[in-house]
Amino acid sequence: MKNKLYVLVDKTLDPIYGAVQGGHVVAEWLIENYNFNKKWEKAEWDWNNDYLIYLSVDIKTWYEEIRRFDPGKFQWTWFEEPDLDNKMTAIAIYANDFPHSIIKKLNNEKLLEMENK
Repeated sequence: MKNKLYVLVDKTLDPIYGAVQGGHVVAEWLIENYNFNKKWEKAEWDWNNDYLIYLSVDIKTWYEEIRRFDPGKFQWTWFEEPDLDNKMTAIAIYANDFPHSIIKKLNNEKLLEMENK
């Protein structure tokens, strides 16, 4: 099974700004979920850049859905944008940790799409 990192972006944001917020939450996820291998002196993650899936979602609904899962057991995190009064703008979820029912719901969400101009 390929590793998947889902990036849930607040659907009220402009898609370009949402993509930036998604980048912030991926960085936050990497900071919170790395394992340091002293022998090789490099950081290692369970997610190895296999799949990165950006979704446009109702961020508050999804936060309520997944906050019942222990961040110590399940690898997920969120990002709050200081320029938006610390509003939550994105959530990163490592799919391999979560129950199939959550992943199935994620797969029914809309992909984040850039507007054609």
